[in-house]
Amino acid sequence: MKRVIGLTRYAVFVPALASIFGAILLMAQGSIGIAIVVVDAILNDLGLKEMIVEVLTAVDAILLGTVLLVIGYGLYELFIDTEIEVPLWLRVEDLDDLKSKLIGVVVAILAVVFVGVFVDSNRSDDVISYGVGAGALVVGLAIFAFATKKSEKT
Repeated sequence: MKRVIGLTRYAVFVPALASIFGAILLMAQGSIGIAIVVVDAILNDLGLKEMIVEVLTAVDAILLGTVLLVIGYGLYELFIDTEIEVPLWLRVEDLDDLKSKLIGVVVAILAVVFVGVFVDSNRSDDVISYGVGAGALVVGLAIFAFATKKSEKT
């Protein structure tokens, strides 16, 4: 029975792989979006604010792809193979490591979305509400990270 239960950890393989494929898709879409903005800026004399909004939208997709990549690698490393070759900063020893990495990327995405709203003149009425909402979320994430942080053992 222990062996059967132990084998269930491989159920994480499909979500980890799906997360990695989703990450690749989002990163490709964001990269293509930036290339399109560059071509538009050269050929159609795209305005600065329009260009900033389009680039930030593409960067947002790339950052979301990064979140999915971190999730995919983290799940795979936690449940299936601890010896996967990833950079040191991406090493996941436990769920707390994965949680803190995700919180960092979510804060980066919030910053990009807020700057996009800030420079988009069509959404200028939303700046304060987005700023307060993003700030509240960042504070909540910081409190959550602090409250659930494991104490360091010496």
